[in-house]
Amino acid sequence: MTATRSRNRRGPLAAVLAMVLLLGGATAVHADDLDDRRAAAERQQAAKEDERESLEAELEHTDTQLADAVLELNQVEGRLPVAEAELAVAEAELERAEREAAILAQRLADAQLEEAKVSQQLEDGSGKVDGARDDIAQMAREEFRGSSDASTIGLVTGAQSTEEFIDGYSVSSSAARIRARTLAELQDAEATARNLQARLSAIREVVTELKRLADENVQSKEQAKQAAVERKAEIQRLIAQQERLKNRIERRKDIARQNMRDNEEELSSIESDLKGIIRKQKERDERLAQEQAEREAAAGGSSGGGSSGGSSAGSLSFLSYPTASPVVTSSYGMRFHPVLQYYRLHAGTDFRAYCGTPILAAADGTVLYARYLEGLGNQVLINHGYSADGSSVMTSSNHLTSFAVSPGQRVSRGQVIGYSGTTGTSTACHLHFELYINGSTVDPMTWL
Repeated sequence: MTATRSRNRRGPLAAVLAMVLLLGGATAVHADDLDDRRAAAERQQAAKEDERESLEAELEHTDTQLADAVLELNQVEGRLPVAEAELAVAEAELERAEREAAILAQRLADAQLEEAKVSQQLEDGSGKVDGARDDIAQMAREEFRGSSDASTIGLVTGAQSTEEFIDGYSVSSSAARIRARTLAELQDAEATARNLQARLSAIREVVTELKRLADENVQSKEQAKQAAVERKAEIQRLIAQQERLKNRIERRKDIARQNMRDNEEELSSIESDLKGIIRKQKERDERLAQEQAEREAAAGGSSGGGSSGGSSAGSLSFLSYPTASPVVTSSYGMRFHPVLQYYRLHAGTDFRAYCGTPILAAADGTVLYARYLEGLGNQVLINHGYSADGSSVMTSSNHLTSFAVSPGQRVSRGQVIGYSGTTGTSTACHLHFELYINGSTVDPMTWL
């Protein structure tokens, strides 16, 4: 009987647990789809972040405000799909919680109704049990007058259970059938009462569990609702920000084109300047060589001295890296501008150099310039003399935050000449390193 009562009590609880599992399982497939969507959005955001360094390189030497807007737009457009995926998850969770709340409320109402019904049945049945007990007690008293049987005495005194009395009760009297029927009615009434009581206890456990689940659901629903509200607000901000940035980019295009032309003119001016310096240097060297030759001729040609002019071939054949731990982030060559939609020359090699990184001289030489230019920012330009084939070799380190040398200063290979920064038209701290051979830019990596 105990096992039966336990089973009766577990049944309703098992139904509640089954309902909860059903609620969870009903949204499992949908949740997997949402997780896949969010994972895809997060991968897209990571790809945007990976693009940032190359985007910074593509925007180098362009309008700073345009570049900042493009980079910010890149960040916004990376976050927007993730926020939308998170909103979908929050809304699905809110929908699930609301659906679960409705089911729980109905289940709770049904359970409470059942509880009231069983309670009433138990109360109504208690009268039948009491009546049957009175009849049995009357029969016991009558039997007691004619018998001293211990079971009869036990029933009358309450020391014995009804079942024990029934087992030992003699129905040999002339009223046996009436007594047996009365005893059976008592037995049925008591069994019904026990079953109703067990059922009532189980129902009350279900009610308690449903109330606990309902309380948890309220908290879960509030959290989902708050998450949805926050994601909606974020998406609205991102969309508005996206629109503002696009408008800003559109407005800055003409200015950016002009800045690009200015930068190209700046590069052309540098090359023209350097070629002029090289030409004057060669003219001076040729003049000195001529003067040396005339002195030797006047002296009878016995000195045997070679030309002292700097135009003769030098020993320079390679350059050292301009940073201690060189990492190339953008190579020399043509670049397609992502906003202005045209190709232009990226006239140097970009090295990763966080703000304040020491920048090193690529070879021995003389500092020609330590100056500020609109596009290149703080620049140190070093004349390294001539290579083995007689070519003029100069290097330019740009976007520096500060100088460690001054014009006319002699420097040695590996000496600190300045510190990296983001001056000029630069989007982030790095080193833009240029190599000039005979006054024209070439790929620095062919010499490093």
